[in-house]
Amino acid sequence: MRALRFHAARDLRVEEVDEPAGPGPKDVVVRIAACGICGTDLHEYVAGPIVTPVEPHPLTGARNPQILGHEFAGDVVAIGADVTSVGEGDRVAIMPLAYCGTCTYCRRGLQHLCATMGCVGLSHAWGGMAHLATVAEYQVVRLPEAVSYQQGALIEPTAVAAYGVERGGVAPGDRVLITGGGPIGALAALCAHAAGASTVYVSEPNAARRARAEALGVATVLDPTAVEVPELLHEETDGVGVDVAIECSGHPSGFAAAIASLRKRGTLAQTGLFVGEATVEPMLWSLNDLTIVGTWCYWVYDFDRIAAQIAAGSLPVERVVTSTVTLDDAPDAFAMLASGTADEIKVLVEQ
Repeated sequence: MRALRFHAARDLRVEEVDEPAGPGPKDVVVRIAACGICGTDLHEYVAGPIVTPVEPHPLTGARNPQILGHEFAGDVVAIGADVTSVGEGDRVAIMPLAYCGTCTYCRRGLQHLCATMGCVGLSHAWGGMAHLATVAEYQVVRLPEAVSYQQGALIEPTAVAAYGVERGGVAPGDRVLITGGGPIGALAALCAHAAGASTVYVSEPNAARRARAEALGVATVLDPTAVEVPELLHEETDGVGVDVAIECSGHPSGFAAAIASLRKRGTLAQTGLFVGEATVEPMLWSLNDLTIVGTWCYWVYDFDRIAAQIAAGSLPVERVVTSTVTLDDAPDAFAMLASGTADEIKVLVEQ
């Protein structure tokens, strides 16, 4: 079968690989219909190997070259003898985290912090940018009839955004600032709105992404190059500030604006990947009694809940999709997205 494999930085190849063998007792083989290109994939493409394994992964045994893709949905084509939760022909999404189940964090129900965590499409034998993939039964989530493959492929990044909104403590009536209008920022805006926020602001310097954020229909969109976002938000809230900031830009200016926009005893959730450094003023955190939290991945059991929200129409995640490409065109899509000039939000690889 054909698959998109990461070999080294800027070295992606669509090539022939062996199809999965028959599934193990608790495994499921999925024919993939749609798979998202994630920011993590792009980091790997530009500067990897970062999380793709050079040496055999301690949990999965995988090593590069790696089939990419961890945001995907498709159809079950084979199940292991002990699989009971899905059957052949079921439409499913994949929760890609692989965990040991026995370490301190897994025993505490924090499987996303597993000491040897792996991930389908990053540190696993299989990935979503291929025709077929084998996954564990616990990684498979059946899709409601009302949820499309495209929406199903968006459950994983939506889980990232939803976890940030949860960690930020967004409550009905809250005023929420999202810094960064990329894929996670756009999904965070939808999740904050679904959580009952009275007002959602999205701060984004890219004009095309601002237009995309406007089209979501749930947020007031701000240009941080034209206005002082913290000053504006304090004016709009009678000097109080926003209740919650979800930082999705991964940029020092976005982080600083998010902190400065908060009300006293407000909360910032750092949700975007922030690989650099930022200058901070801890005294400001103390004076304003702020809560600063980091987020990593999501609850591994959240996919059913998100799928139900999508099916109910309260979480229109499909609005973030800006392009679809074929598997053969995926390397060009990576290069375009990594250029820094792309106007896209979410690009899906469809088969």
